[in-house]
Amino acid sequence: MVQKHSMPVAFSLDRPLALAAPPSFKYLPHGTFSAELQRRVALHLASGDRVGDGLAMAVKTAVVLGGLIGTYLLLLLGYAEPAWQAALVSIALGFAMAVVGFNVPHDACHGAYSSRPRLNRWMALTLDLMGASSYVWSWKHNVAHHSHPNVVGRDVDIDVQPLCRMAPGQPRRSWHRFQHFYVWILYGLLGFKWQFIDDFKDLARGRIGAQRIPRPRGWSLVSFIAGKLFFLTWALVLPLWIYPPAGVAFCFVLATASLGLTSAVTFQLAHVVEDVAFAESEGFQGTATEWAVHQVRTTADFAPDCRWLTWLLGGLNFQIEHHLFPRLCHLQLRGIAPIVREVCREHGVTYHVHQSVWAALASHVRWMRQLGRAR
Repeated sequence: MVQKHSMPVAFSLDRPLALAAPPSFKYLPHGTFSAELQRRVALHLASGDRVGDGLAMAVKTAVVLGGLIGTYLLLLLGYAEPAWQAALVSIALGFAMAVVGFNVPHDACHGAYSSRPRLNRWMALTLDLMGASSYVWSWKHNVAHHSHPNVVGRDVDIDVQPLCRMAPGQPRRSWHRFQHFYVWILYGLLGFKWQFIDDFKDLARGRIGAQRIPRPRGWSLVSFIAGKLFFLTWALVLPLWIYPPAGVAFCFVLATASLGLTSAVTFQLAHVVEDVAFAESEGFQGTATEWAVHQVRTTADFAPDCRWLTWLLGGLNFQIEHHLFPRLCHLQLRGIAPIVREVCREHGVTYHVHQSVWAALASHVRWMRQLGRAR
């Protein structure tokens, strides 16, 4: 499943349009639900661009990268001199980093940016340039999360223990009754944690949660080290060369907090909300279900009619479609959503969707409050 000197793809695929192949030791084989999804989506995309080699993806990449570079230069070259302007631009810089992450390396790490594996590998490195290892993240996201979303003990995205309780199968602590208030601070720390702690810790341990990972070698190791050095250079070394440390620290904290908060909230609104399913790794074999059914039951879409938000988030508000077809370019997700909803209705599989960001946020807050109070 994983090739030497390359990042792991979420699952092996029979062809680019196929549903991802589940790990057979945890899930039932694909059934009629999966087959019908695959058939109808394949028909829908038969006459279109399958992945992302077209002009639209190239233009979008240039726009989001240009926005990131332009925002950074506003700070570095002193065009945001008053403290309040520097603060606003720093927050915008963190948001711009998140937007690049949603649109470029996320697709690339899934093999969805392009049909050419080499281009996917190169575009995945944009994540390294922002301080987070694409090698580690591919294992954490593509393998640990996509294989078992919302499975306690397997999905590291819902493991914030002991600080927070995000799933019923996790132990409750007394301080969790306040988690719907303080979790936003933890989300703000996520960017810094990715860049300076998690990547090094995961590689030192050789595992992410329960998932063992090989330590990078060759080109993977070079890109890991070079990415960290490049990030430190543009984020800290160059600014410290020009500005006082206090000002640099002020802008850096705001930018990383904006990055972490934007990234965490986007992903949590798709899985840590009311009504979606959760499971525990112990005994999961005994309650195994069809892989595609599990993906739909544990995931929720949000704001499906908001085109500008879909553009900014790289289609991550269509998370159900992404989980079913992780190697499909995000530009195609909105188009296949009506098909997925219809197949779910026909097969009696509940399709979760919040019609706005605010509705999804409210559901997330209610869920966190409920888990903090209930055993």
